[in-house]
Amino acid sequence: MENAPLFTNDAIVLGILMVSLGFVFLTSSKEEGFWKKFYSIVPALLMCYLIPAIFNSLNIISDETSQLYYIASRYLLPASLVLMTLSIDLKAIFNLGPKALIMFFTGTIGIIIGGPIAILLISIVSPETVGGIGPDAVWRGLSTWLEAG
Repeated sequence: MENAPLFTNDAIVLGILMVSLGFVFLTSSKEEGFWKKFYSIVPALLMCYLIPAIFNSLNIISDETSQLYYIASRYLLPASLVLMTLSIDLKAIFNLGPKALIMFFTGTIGIIIGGPIAILLISIVSPETVGGIGPDAVWRGLSTWLEAG
C-alpha cells in the first residue's frame, strides 16, 4: 500500500478513538474556562465526529483498512441501544398524555414511510445515487443507507 495509514492495528485505532472521545467528554463537562466557552459555540457531538474524521483525513487511521466499523455496527451499536432502552421510564412517557404520544407515533410513521419515498424520488432524479430506478432502487438505497448509517 502506497498511502498506508500510520496505524493499521484495529486495537490501536480503537484506543485512539476512545481516547479522543474521552477527551471530548472530559473537556465538555468542564464548568468554567476555555472549554466551557468552546463548547458553547461548538457542540460536543460535532467534535465526536470531527476528530475521527480529521484523523482519517490526515491518514493517521483509515476507514478502508480498519474493521472497526463492521464490529461497531454489528455488535457495539445494538448493545448500546439495548442498554439505552433499559433506562427508559415508560411510566413517565405514558404520563405525557395522548397528544404527545400521538405526535410521537405520527413522527415515527412519517420517518418509516418518508425514507423509502425520499429514496424513490431521488432514484428518479439521480438514479446513480441510490443504485437504480424505481422500486428496486428503494431497497438498494435503503440497504446502502442502513449500512452507512
